[in-house]
Amino acid sequence: MTYQPYPVGTPGKAWKESEIQQWRRQQGIKRSYRDEVISKVLSLEDRFDLIHYGALPQNTARYPLYALKSKNWRNDKPSVLITGGVHGYETSGVQGALLFAQTQASNYSDAFNFIVAPCINPWAYETINRWNPQAVDPNRSFKSDGPSPEANAIMNFMAKYQSTLVAHFDLHETTDTDNSEFRPALAARDGIEQDKWDIPDGFYTVADSRRLELDFQGAVIESVEQVTHIAEPDANGKLIGSKMLQPGVIEYDKASLYLCGGFTQARFVTTTEVYPDSPRATPEQCNRAQVAAITGGLKFIRAMQSR
Repeated sequence: MTYQPYPVGTPGKAWKESEIQQWRRQQGIKRSYRDEVISKVLSLEDRFDLIHYGALPQNTARYPLYALKSKNWRNDKPSVLITGGVHGYETSGVQGALLFAQTQASNYSDAFNFIVAPCINPWAYETINRWNPQAVDPNRSFKSDGPSPEANAIMNFMAKYQSTLVAHFDLHETTDTDNSEFRPALAARDGIEQDKWDIPDGFYTVADSRRLELDFQGAVIESVEQVTHIAEPDANGKLIGSKMLQPGVIEYDKASLYLCGGFTQARFVTTTEVYPDSPRATPEQCNRAQVAAITGGLKFIRAMQSR
């Protein structure tokens, strides 16, 4: 099954600047980055160093970019990066990262330094969107001098911390709007037909095929199972078109796709995927599932280090 024609552009023809401008005019502010994200970041300033690592060029005052960095940073301690909001519409990625910083980071500060970048793409958070204002997907843009200022900003900031990173948790969602809006928009933008895929009902992770670490992925899944259900494969044994390696785990070659999960040198890398549209999950559960994914992975790494 394929998608109905998208209301911007001509089927089969890639967008030019006029179509991108038309698409952008259709996007409106639906929620507040300042109220829902910045206020929570600022409230944690007594527990973290607050890093202002950039701002989005379309409105530097409205869209400052913040990261939380462990106080008393120690270079001899392994570091963990947590990113959310690469796709701004994936709400629990943002709020789950903040919830971890609020409630759990201190429980693991003996073993790890933390950098939490909760909202990579704040314009998309406010407009509940996947792309940035230029109709660029930041999560296909993590490459040197790429087209996404959002991706470039976090990569530039993290460059000096790469050597200490042991883990990177990139927090995402898979939603019903992937099929109803965002994949149709992709098909229209690129002028290339896209097939629909089944949206998995439940949580799953995407491992990096160059560093699978399946025991680590399994520890993440086991932890999340205590909070919400894990996605089952479709009739072909796949999730979103990819073969399932073990319960709740698929893989992508993240670096070759220029995904956020592929830009670090960390050994342990996972992309979380929560399903907020499930009748069996609430927004609170989705946020807690993101936290459980992180804590499950951290417990696994800490146990490995103590052997």
